[in-house]
Amino acid sequence: MCRGLAALPIACLERAKELKTRLGILLHKPELKHGVGAACKLQLGSRRRDSSREVLEWRESFDQLLKSKNGVTAFHTFLKTEFSEENLDFWLACEDFKKTRSKTKLASKANRIFEEFVQSEAPREVNIDHETREITRKNLTGATSACFNEAQAKTRTLMEKDSYPRFLKSASYQDMTKQATSRSINKRLHT
Repeated sequence: MCRGLAALPIACLERAKELKTRLGILLHKPELKHGVGAACKLQLGSRRRDSSREVLEWRESFDQLLKSKNGVTAFHTFLKTEFSEENLDFWLACEDFKKTRSKTKLASKANRIFEEFVQSEAPREVNIDHETREITRKNLTGATSACFNEAQAKTRTLMEKDSYPRFLKSASYQDMTKQATSRSINKRLHT
């Protein structure tokens, strides 16, 4: 987000949102996809036998998707087409942050995550409310592995309610499920 965004006329903000939407739509057109779907197909083709089941499990719940390394990769690729990968990157950074044991590293990682994703005007600012942003800022003074919990939960909910349903409807995921289904059928027929 740029400085003074609130000072811009509403018409400018609406036009910017419209352009973002149009760019996202263009990236979803088959003739303009720069290997997004192909990358997911290649990954699916090179995985173990249980990959077909794994791909189909992603639609059962957002948790299933996040538990799968391949699911996270496919979802991240999709989010890039929507220009919203910062939400997943923040969530993943928080998961990694929780594993940090050193107090010194905890404080420096917390500041880096805050500056990159949470503070106003951050380069990859996530969409959280002012109150959550301030709570997170205060949590940094005594950085613990839980200092981003509220912001991470809000970002996760946003992805689950907004991006995840679109991912499940996306052409790339639909292609992966078709491949997975046909592999399962072929496997049953040949055994």
